[in-house]
Amino acid sequence: MTEGFARRLAQNRLTRRDVLWLFGAGTAASALSGCATSPIDGKRILVGMSEQQEREVDREIAPHQFSQDMGAVQDGESNRYVGELGARLHKLTHRPDMPYSYRVLNANHLNAYTFPGGAMGVTRGIMVELGNEAELAALLGHEMGHVNARHAAQRQGQGLLTQVAVAGIGIATADSQWGMLAGIAGQVGASALLASYSRDNEREADALGQEYMVRAGYPANSMTQLHGILVREAKEQPSLLATMFASHPMNAERYQTAQRQAETQYAASLKANPQRERFMDRTADLRKLKPTIDACKQGETAMAKKALPEAQAQFDKALDLTPHDYPSNLLMARCLTALGKTGEALRYAEAARTAYPQEAQAHKLAGSLKLAQRDPGGAFQAFDRFDRLLPGDPGIAFLKGVSLEATGNRRSAAEHYARFLQAGAQGKPAEHARKQLIAWGYAQR
Repeated sequence: MTEGFARRLAQNRLTRRDVLWLFGAGTAASALSGCATSPIDGKRILVGMSEQQEREVDREIAPHQFSQDMGAVQDGESNRYVGELGARLHKLTHRPDMPYSYRVLNANHLNAYTFPGGAMGVTRGIMVELGNEAELAALLGHEMGHVNARHAAQRQGQGLLTQVAVAGIGIATADSQWGMLAGIAGQVGASALLASYSRDNEREADALGQEYMVRAGYPANSMTQLHGILVREAKEQPSLLATMFASHPMNAERYQTAQRQAETQYAASLKANPQRERFMDRTADLRKLKPTIDACKQGETAMAKKALPEAQAQFDKALDLTPHDYPSNLLMARCLTALGKTGEALRYAEAARTAYPQEAQAHKLAGSLKLAQRDPGGAFQAFDRFDRLLPGDPGIAFLKGVSLEATGNRRSAAEHYARFLQAGAQGKPAEHARKQLIAWGYAQR
């Protein structure tokens, strides 16, 4: 296929079949296993990464996942608020010196997660469902529980973590001759690093989170209230969109345990102020977007069902409510791309780039759409912008190479293909890159 692909690429005549690629460019995590002392109870635990490696994972991997969730919201007050609350809480944990950081993400589904070193994301979707600061403290406290118990490190030590960086799999279609190459980038998913915690892990994170929030002066029953929100969401959106604790859905046991602890061990905390008024004041601008967020969530649910016209209608609704909302524009562009309406999709991708030029995903999608519109020069500029904003994504090297090859710049294309292969790329893109390097005299068979 790659020889024919190269010929059609040179002629700007890619077919629909050409763009049904499956891409793989993952890099395996190191596997330094050993014993360590638990920060919680001083017992010996088996871990698969050192504390320094935990910090490195956060530094190198977390930015990619946060971008997959469409970056931090453009609401400075909400981000400051979550950061301030997180800072107050993590000082009371068992590992106060970890490099914690906090941001509210543009994702619309209910979720929160943290990387091993404490880089934490809370989606705007869950923020608008919370009712007070104590529930937010419960949410952050649970995630801190995973960090403090070193659950990610333990899972790797147990052989359950095989990758910290996984390549995105892009399957895109379009009616134009250029087709679509969306989704190739090295997508780092929280599912690869953070999901599949054991039930014991989740119980321990619940217990630690409840302990931390009570230490900070909040009523312990707010953990139970948080569980109630998540139980409701799991019932309303089963198996369609990621929800918090997706690998281990909320169950009666966890809910009842949190309630029992609130009524016994932490009974004295129940008179504490849950700080509803402060929460409402500090999140007022974000909560104004709830109808927009709900429409986006319904659109994403429809896309998961492959009900694309229904999804488009929901994104239209979101954009009617908030025309310059970055996630709404980006999601509409993705929906129209799936419908094969690349010209319309590009307009929304460009609107998303204008709305939030510092976030990377719209640049990647715009580049793919420019390829579909036979504009490889413009595609390269968009991919290059993505690369500058979010370095370390090997898939972008391939896309830049494709763009350069289409402009006839073999020398620069070869450099990018070589970089892509050096990152350990596999699959059809790697095969194409390798064959082109051989054909152009830059590599031997």
